Amino acid sequence: MDRSEFVDRLDERLRTDDYADVDASANGLQVGRREGEIERVALAVDAAEATIEAAVERDADALLVHHGLAWGGFDRLTGLHYDRIEPLVRNDVALYVSHLPLDGHQELGNAAGVADVLGLDDRAPFGSHGPEVVGTRGRAADPYAVDDLAALLDRELDTETRVLGFGPEEITDVGIVTGSGADWIEEAAAAGLDALVTGEGKQQAYHEARDRGLNVFLAGHYATETFGVRRLGDLIEEWGVETTYVEHPTGL
Repeated sequence: MDRSEFVDRLDERLRTDDYADVDASANGLQVGRREGEIERVALAVDAAEATIEAAVERDADALLVHHGLAWGGFDRLTGLHYDRIEPLVRNDVALYVSHLPLDGHQELGNAAGVADVLGLDDRAPFGSHGPEVVGTRGRAADPYAVDDLAALLDRELDTETRVLGFGPEEITDVGIVTGSGADWIEEAAAAGLDALVTGEGKQQAYHEARDRGLNVFLAGHYATETFGVRRLGDLIEEWGVETTYVEHPTGL
């Protein structure tokens, strides 16, 4: 596939331009030329030395990630920035990034993947971020006990979920913002949800969840954000391009 067509298809499907003013990440084609061909794409959650090296070793023409290298730009291409970007340029491996667009996509996104694991119905966009959203919400056909929902996340995401169990004992209505989504506790409580599922928390999340009477499940930043790139891999395969997934969990 032509590189420019590959990039344009992804940008259109993910609505990349719509997130330009609300995301610190430089989404879309972040490193590389638009000219050339794409025959093999490596997929990973993070752009780091390990995943870039794996993409090169697997003879990928592009590396597609959720967390890229440019967050508000940088002034000099030295040090760690150089060490990560140089092998991409030297080996002509394009870097495509989709951060918040892939979080909020209601079909291909990370939150949508977690919602599938939980078997949620009656879904709707959730997690307001400016004019866009970064998550989803839904309703369980049968209520979950707190421990059962945590156990399901542990099993299906291969993680160890921490629970702030300050909400109802039976959970039906769930909001999901993957990664670092504790900032949406207030929105989840205001929407009358029983629980918020996210990746990681911070000190204030404990008190906010307790004071608002909400269950919060912290299932790991990495573990909750593998769905989007994997689903994009399935889509890219439909375009006739080979894909390979680079597993590199952080445990966080």
